[in-house]
This record gives sequence, structure tokens and C-alpha cells, in this order.
Amino acid sequence: MRYTPSGLPALNMRLEHSSQQTQAAGVRTVNVALKAVAFGAVAETLAKQAVGSAWKFQGFMANALKGKSVVFHIQEFLQD
Repeated sequence: MRYTPSGLPALNMRLEHSSQQTQAAGVRTVNVALKAVAFGAVAETLAKQAVGSAWKFQGFMANALKGKSVVFHIQEFLQD
């Protein structure tokens, strides 16, 4: 965990997803990893969770500060 210049807790992480999806009458394996960040109480709570545990996240996607990638901003989460 890190802290923003204003003292707000922030947690950078990488989320991974793997599933089977139906597409064009066939089954497709989907694997994706993306950068994510959480701030405040959400960051503090996430920092206490076990690495590799399964969760459902809600939030929004935005360009990274330098605009070269996408970051998922976590606003809420529940154990899967």
C-alpha cells in the first residue's frame, strides 16, 4: 500500500480473470489481466485480503495518468 500526496491510502494491483464464454455457437476460453487501483477504505480493506483469492469488483475504467494503458478503479468488492 502507498499513500497519495494528500495522505489517502492507495493500493495498486493486477487483477486476473479466466472463464469459458460462448461466442458464435462455440466455447471460448477467456484469460485477461489488467491494472487496477483502489483508494481510501477500499484500499485498506483489500490490502488485508489473501493474494489469489476470488472477488467480484465494481468500479470504472479510465486511462492511466500518462494515457498509455487502462486502469480499473475499484469502488466496491464482494467475495466471490
